[in-house]
Amino acid sequence: MSPTKHSVVPTGSRPSGQVTFLGAGPGDPGLLTLRAVEVLSAADVLVADPLTAAAVRVHCPAGVELHDAQVLPETFALDGAFGGDGAAAITRLFPAVQAGRHVVRTVDGDPGLDGRAAEEMLACAQAGIPFQVVPGVAQSVGVPAYAGVPLRAGVGTDVRFVDASHCPPEAYDWSNLGGCDATLVVRTRLSSLPLSATALVASGRKPDTPVSVTLEGTTTRQRTYTATLATLAAELKAARVLPSPVSAPVNPASNVIAVVGEQVNSRPALSWFETKPLFGWNILVPRTKDQAGAQLRSYGAVPSEVPTIAVEPPRTPQQMERAIKGLVTGRYEWIAFTSVNAVKAVREKFEEYGLDARAFAGIKVAAVGETTSQALVDFGVKPDLVPTGEQSAAGLLEDWPLYDPVFDPIDRVLLPRADIATETLVAGLVELGWEVDDVTAYRTVRASPPPAETREAIKGGGFDAVIFTSSSTVRNLVGIAGKPHNVTVIACIGPATAKTAEEHGLRVDVLAPAPSVTALAEALADFGAARRDAATQAGEQVYRPSERRPGSRRKAR
Repeated sequence: MSPTKHSVVPTGSRPSGQVTFLGAGPGDPGLLTLRAVEVLSAADVLVADPLTAAAVRVHCPAGVELHDAQVLPETFALDGAFGGDGAAAITRLFPAVQAGRHVVRTVDGDPGLDGRAAEEMLACAQAGIPFQVVPGVAQSVGVPAYAGVPLRAGVGTDVRFVDASHCPPEAYDWSNLGGCDATLVVRTRLSSLPLSATALVASGRKPDTPVSVTLEGTTTRQRTYTATLATLAAELKAARVLPSPVSAPVNPASNVIAVVGEQVNSRPALSWFETKPLFGWNILVPRTKDQAGAQLRSYGAVPSEVPTIAVEPPRTPQQMERAIKGLVTGRYEWIAFTSVNAVKAVREKFEEYGLDARAFAGIKVAAVGETTSQALVDFGVKPDLVPTGEQSAAGLLEDWPLYDPVFDPIDRVLLPRADIATETLVAGLVELGWEVDDVTAYRTVRASPPPAETREAIKGGGFDAVIFTSSSTVRNLVGIAGKPHNVTVIACIGPATAKTAEEHGLRVDVLAPAPSVTALAEALADFGAARRDAATQAGEQVYRPSERRPGSRRKAR
């Protein structure tokens, strides 16, 4: 007898495929759970809600089959399927599950709070399709937290969650909410907010009840506006996020999270996300692609990595081949690394010859700074010498020992580096009594120009800041993309880089106190914080550099 839908299916005959309903959180990719990342890594088919589609896609295998959850109903609708159009769409993927494939259906926020996901789960249950649920951070919880609005204060505080995003405000029954004192967390359409506020007042809520409205919550585009139920419509129109005589830059059909209640008054003290020193700043990072740091994101920035330098192998590889042979045969007392690229070049040669970090046994290793040192540690090599002061060739020479024939059986140093490196280190080592094998480990060439829209953003003031980490990044960026607009903040890693920027007609606003990317990012964050504090103390609106235009008006708070 064949099993019914409610029978226990023997393990051996159960299909290996299944559907996973996965909560992708409210927008910030960092809010994906560890379980979500694990499940996504095993996906064969991905059906994603649009808000978090990009965030979940990066955790899937390269060959995953992709579907847009908004397009799926129109493309695959079936007559007479379970639970309406949304459920009908998911049924078209049931054959994939029955063939043993893993279908991951990601939902913005949490699937338990999504009505369409519930219909799709019911369709799976009725069809006997195996499924599981991976909860996520709900938008109604995550967004207020990022806006600095706590939902509860003290024991017994009542919180009610309202989803009015799928019906007109006049069709929603607000009568049971107007007369209560609960904090309301409302997910609704932006265009519905004025009528919703009016309905709450008509139902008994006081007109002076505080309200916060957050758009694009938990992302670096987040904006939060505060008002009262009585003033909400006027405030949103003044901020140009609702239709007014001036066209609104925001889609009025967008879903937003509004919080209604006294808890909104805590926002000035608890706003931690939108008050980051570089919040929302679009920062151009003109570095080689695999070296662009993520530190700026911790300050709220949105880094855009535009490579200006491409790294290529040397034209004559024989030099490096002889150098690697010399390392193995004991030709060198020291090897000095002056960049991450030099470490990478030597590591690739080692792998080519079947060697590993053990080949450095008996050789002293020097690194020009912490970043290069970390690259060596990742390779399995702990440097013997890293400058205690300035992280540069000059700083390395300050700590480099004199050659002593009694203690140093070999007087030779291997220096693998770029073809355009300066002679400072070589000359200094020779002066200390060492012989130097200066070997070209890699070549640096100008990268290809970025896309046209990036070039226009650079020249037109679309970026808030540009960080330059060397003179060559200045020259190459100007060469391939043009000179940054004068509203753009220019940050340089050191005096030499700053001088090159000024020679190209750029105003240098930020100079790192030490020649490292970490110090440069910190200096830019300090600049952004000082700029924000000055505007706040003057009672002015806080603008990003790219936003400050004559006649521009913003009322985000």
